Amino acid sequence: METQPQTHTHSDRCNHEYEHEQKQVHDHKDSNIRAHSDPEITARTPRKAILSADDLTRWSTSDTRAAFVGFITRLNDATKNRRLTDQFIVVSPAAAAVLAILEQCEAWCQEFQPIANTASRFGNRAFVDWFDRLQSTALALAQTIVSDPLDAHETSIYLVHSFGNRTRIDYGTGHEAHFMAFLFCLDKLGIITADDYPAIVLRVFWRYISVMRTLQFTYWLEPAGSHGVWGLDDYHFLPFLFGSAQFYDHKHLRPKCIHDPEILEEFSKDYMYLSCIKFINSIKTASLRWHSPMIDDISGVKNWQKVNSGMLKMYNAEVLSKLPIMQHFLFGTFLPFEASGEMIGEDDELGHVHALGQERPECCFIRVPSAIAAAAADQSGRSEFGLRDFGIVGGALGGMRPKPVPFD
Repeated sequence: METQPQTHTHSDRCNHEYEHEQKQVHDHKDSNIRAHSDPEITARTPRKAILSADDLTRWSTSDTRAAFVGFITRLNDATKNRRLTDQFIVVSPAAAAVLAILEQCEAWCQEFQPIANTASRFGNRAFVDWFDRLQSTALALAQTIVSDPLDAHETSIYLVHSFGNRTRIDYGTGHEAHFMAFLFCLDKLGIITADDYPAIVLRVFWRYISVMRTLQFTYWLEPAGSHGVWGLDDYHFLPFLFGSAQFYDHKHLRPKCIHDPEILEEFSKDYMYLSCIKFINSIKTASLRWHSPMIDDISGVKNWQKVNSGMLKMYNAEVLSKLPIMQHFLFGTFLPFEASGEMIGEDDELGHVHALGQERPECCFIRVPSAIAAAAADQSGRSEFGLRDFGIVGGALGGMRPKPVPFD
């Protein structure tokens, strides 16, 4: 299939006035990290450590995994029976600082608008420029929250890996897990506490999902892997876990309510589970039974308590226990884990790693086009999911509105 040339000039992609101002900020803040030796910085740089099936087995019983799952479980518990629209959720200065970072990340979408390419439904190359801005600014962003320069350096690496892959222009549950790792670092440092947990999920995490939807619409990020058709969502898992916790003791709405259009319309602003269902319905044709059978099956569960406990088990099994996902996960001093062998294959086209002498694990070798790209790129639908209108007409479609591709 022929595609339009993807050409852009340096001046098209860069705002030199912004870069000059940011350079002054970075020169001041980076001087703190430069005061440390290279070995110190290297030791505090998270790296891949699950390189083989044996590593994955050790990871499954490690204290680090237990601590990470424990953090997610505490967030889940703090979300039970709370609505997104609850007014009495306290947003601490730390939580507000993370929200400010997310606002900045979303604002860059206005600066790096997608390259018109109507013939392709794969990731848009303008995402590379957006990602480069994130990468060059991440340390300064982290230092708005974390005072120690080495702690900020380590934390910033998790922030960078929270928004997708620069080379593959994709996004998946592994990147979502890195955002949780970013929050886990803040928790370990005592910057966020248990009192912050409701705001961390219902304000910060949900804002992160909104930013990711903006990136998915703007740059047509490809799903990282091909499990979306039998899983929950092409990109996310945790909104379903936390979303089911919101319904935990609900007296009226049962899991089967996701099939009622009126309930979705009325309550999707209150409950992230329903918002995710509404989002999926907006970009895929046919019924949930065809394109999202797992969600359809779960709707038959009698109560939300069982859905919530099942979601946590599923997250452990389908995300934290899968080599294609966890081989990309990063470990450092906040999330310690040591690889059993020497890492090789870091420079291949997909960034895969494996232990010396081990066969490279199967991973995302098959590119999956964005379902959002296949759906009508109608700006009027963006606001329903908390997406900002930056004047990007038709997203990466350049204004064209093709019919959705049926998934039946």
